[in-house]
Amino acid sequence: MRRRAESDARSRGYYLNPDESFLEDLLEGLKKNEERYGYPSCPCRLASGKFELDRDIICPCDYRDPDVEEFGTCYCGLYVRKDVSEGKMPVASIPERRPLKKQMKAYDMSAEAPSTQSLAVSTVTVEPAKIKPKLWYCKQCGYVVFREEPPYICPICKAKREFFTDLRIEIYSSR
Repeated sequence: MRRRAESDARSRGYYLNPDESFLEDLLEGLKKNEERYGYPSCPCRLASGKFELDRDIICPCDYRDPDVEEFGTCYCGLYVRKDVSEGKMPVASIPERRPLKKQMKAYDMSAEAPSTQSLAVSTVTVEPAKIKPKLWYCKQCGYVVFREEPPYICPICKAKREFFTDLRIEIYSSR
């Protein structure tokens, strides 16, 4: 798991978290999730065990690049920028970028939540997940992916999400 993470970090100019103890915990979480689900879902998020619902949080998750760019670290702190790795910038808590709609689907929020006297818990009912994947086409390099939403960053050319178009719409509009 470490070699995979190091290789991925190098390919993007990132570093792994310099805190060895913290890093080992993250890598162990990735390993356990891969054993549990068959894919290394992000160790800092609750995975559903359903590949289609968890696709965006498979490490490196779709949110890593925008998080590292904006905050110097990914959400869980596995990948960091050089300034963070060198201790020039502190690691701070960052906001969750994963859309609430995806979290609710993955966490099956339709289940009844237990209530306690000290904490008022409201339940949210969500329709069963109906994923409608589409073919997304990167207009910069031609990469095509079949999923519900385009990735935040193209894994091939690193173009931003705005460079993706729904291939079906592109085909129909060219007629």
